[in-house]
Amino acid sequence: MSSRGHSTLPRTLMAPRMISEGDIGGIAQITSSLFLGRGSVASNRHLLQARGITCIVNATIEIPNFNWPQFEYVKVPLADMPHAPIGLYFDTVADKIHSVSRKHGATLVHCAAGVSRSATLCIAYLMKFHNVCLLEAYNWVKARRPVIRPNVGFWRQLIDYEVLHTWEVEHLSNLKCVGPCSS
Repeated sequence: MSSRGHSTLPRTLMAPRMISEGDIGGIAQITSSLFLGRGSVASNRHLLQARGITCIVNATIEIPNFNWPQFEYVKVPLADMPHAPIGLYFDTVADKIHSVSRKHGATLVHCAAGVSRSATLCIAYLMKFHNVCLLEAYNWVKARRPVIRPNVGFWRQLIDYEVLHTWEVEHLSNLKCVGPCSS
């Protein structure tokens, strides 16, 4: 259970579901509507369609989108460098993943190796929409894709994100409505 309240992740960790595409790492199913993988996965249209993926988040500078018409694309142009401002994309990407899920679609988040940038964005999504702390989100993703390793700068930004959201949850839940909204 998270220190942030009620977790929406299943109580027991399911066995990791690795779906191999023939190379190290392949694609990992993080939730029923979220997949994490390396860049080469985004070029496998049949695998994407078989998994029900409708949206592809490309967290790279170096890999172009394929722009196939049956997929929606979100480009997060970041280098895997500790100083890269990935935190600027946490809410936008998390909101997109959530929106796609609500429409019964699925999202693939990828970077070059599926280790740092894409994993960081998946962790932020779990923190925001599954109401879990950073450690629980990290452990959840790591259990499904053991090769993840967000770089130190991304870790700092995830810690800041957790602190911000913990503060918001604690303080906003204590606000009382004053004025016109208290009808």
